Amino acid sequence: MSNEKGPDHSRRKERSRQAIFAATRALVTEEAYEKVTVEAIAARAGVGKQTIYRRWPSKSAVVFAALLALSEDADGQSVALPDTGDLEADLKLVMRATAEEFADPSFDRLIRAFNTEIANDAALAAEYREKLSQPLEEVKKARLRSAQEVGQLDADADLDLVLEVLYAPLFQRWLHRSGPLTATYADSLVDVTLRAFGP
Repeated sequence: MSNEKGPDHSRRKERSRQAIFAATRALVTEEAYEKVTVEAIAARAGVGKQTIYRRWPSKSAVVFAALLALSEDADGQSVALPDTGDLEADLKLVMRATAEEFADPSFDRLIRAFNTEIANDAALAAEYREKLSQPLEEVKKARLRSAQEVGQLDADADLDLVLEVLYAPLFQRWLHRSGPLTATYADSLVDVTLRAFGP
């Protein structure tokens, strides 16, 4: 008799999870969000819908889990920001990558769908804050603190405000579709932020 809880079971469970996430992201990209169903996700992933409902209570919960998975590395940990010792270069690298990600049509559809959900679901918004937004902000602030320690950033700077000045214009431009999300634009946000909060 095989051990149902052994390594093979864990591998099957992880393959199933990744298939569900891939199916979710693909369907949200291909279809209007309101037309995407748990049944359609299950069919695309090759699993029964009860497999999904055993792990997630709703479509929005599956979409959030698929989004959360994108922010993790292979070990399931939040991806750290680069720290080469050059704050300007590191921030420009990160902001260019962020702009490129938001400009990607598949990511755009996924994140717009999720923002619609959290705008109308306070519990999901709180979960997003706890599991994704806040941990990522702490990673970013850790990098900013290291810059403060070596004199590249004002030692008294409010790091929450630094992040708002850095990221909020990009998010607003994306949300309102008011301009292109280019590397040049990303660099300009870093320049403005460092002028405002430099030593």
